[in-house]
Amino acid sequence: MSCSIGTIKIIADENIPYVREAFEPLGRTELVPGRSMTSALLKDADVLLVRSVTRVNEALLGGTRVKFVATATIGTDHVDEDYLKKAGIAFSNAAGSNSNSVAEYITAALLTLADRKGFQIAGKTIGVVGVGNVGSKVAHKCSVLGMNVLKNDPPLKTLIGSSDYVDLDEVIGDVDFLTLHTPLTLSGECPTHHLINEAMLRRLKPTAFLFNSSRGSVVDGGALKQALKEKRLAGAVLDVWENEPNIDPELLSLVDLASPHIAGYSFDGKVNGTEMIYQALCRFLGVEPTWNPKTIMPAPPVPLMTIDPAETDEQTLLRRAVVKVYDLEADDRRLRELLAEPTDRQGKFFDQLRKHYPIRREFYNTKIEFSSPAGESLKRKLTGLGFQIVGEE
Repeated sequence: MSCSIGTIKIIADENIPYVREAFEPLGRTELVPGRSMTSALLKDADVLLVRSVTRVNEALLGGTRVKFVATATIGTDHVDEDYLKKAGIAFSNAAGSNSNSVAEYITAALLTLADRKGFQIAGKTIGVVGVGNVGSKVAHKCSVLGMNVLKNDPPLKTLIGSSDYVDLDEVIGDVDFLTLHTPLTLSGECPTHHLINEAMLRRLKPTAFLFNSSRGSVVDGGALKQALKEKRLAGAVLDVWENEPNIDPELLSLVDLASPHIAGYSFDGKVNGTEMIYQALCRFLGVEPTWNPKTIMPAPPVPLMTIDPAETDEQTLLRRAVVKVYDLEADDRRLRELLAEPTDRQGKFFDQLRKHYPIRREFYNTKIEFSSPAGESLKRKLTGLGFQIVGEE
């Protein structure tokens, strides 16, 4: 980049936390709503920082002087990487930044469903489709909960040749839960667009639950809606939706738990994303990074909680611990308020839930003390989910 540090112009999504604190020392930083990015706005910009709501392609960047693009997200399906490469525009994403956040979301969903429907998680079988940064953490936490985990990831299986991965055909008919953690791809050897379609849904057991926190179009929403209406599935948990932010209100009314694409929205995960793209721009500019978010992170809302192991069963105790830190049902209630909005305002309502999402911290920020002796199984599960145990640091 020809211009010097401090003079470059940076356009950034206003929903990237600490973006001004991190990037102002590198250049003039202007914050813009992610869905308001235009080619005219970027005409004299050098750097573009986005989240998943901004489509980054030639239509946006053609005729601008942008030479570096970064997305503070794991997924990159909103970015035309082929165009960036041809145009000589450097690109970086935040791979893995919010993977633990999504795994905690799945943990909360499992415990919430178990509480609502009165079943034990231990011994159930879950299929994890996509075992990268996110899916691997989901698989670990499910194992901690005592679940039988079947892992499906054809590209990864080919890459490492491990027998730990099974074909989707083997997974689909055997699981009590199917959770999706793939990127959205339209082509290649393993396209994921509508990976879960009518045929796949018919192969799931009628007692099975489908979770999707990857990308909305990995699931055929119309087919899922019909399966739920016909009670061919026990239920579904959706964090992502086709046609966001204009989601299908009928599908929303049918699922067990719903949220506005915030599974990865823990504050820790979002700040990780900011730090990763900040480091990437520093490398691109050839400067030493100086910003350290750990020095400015707010105190967690629940730094310490007390649990009485003698009070109730282990699964209930785990749910209580999780809910005190992250109440998924609160997210569900907020999104369902969308159903009362006029149709032409529902998309804006969805976006506003994301923009004003409350601060949610990850489990590792919370220490747990026991008011009566705790068994090793409970301790192991709490630490496996990410909590700290007082006296065992």
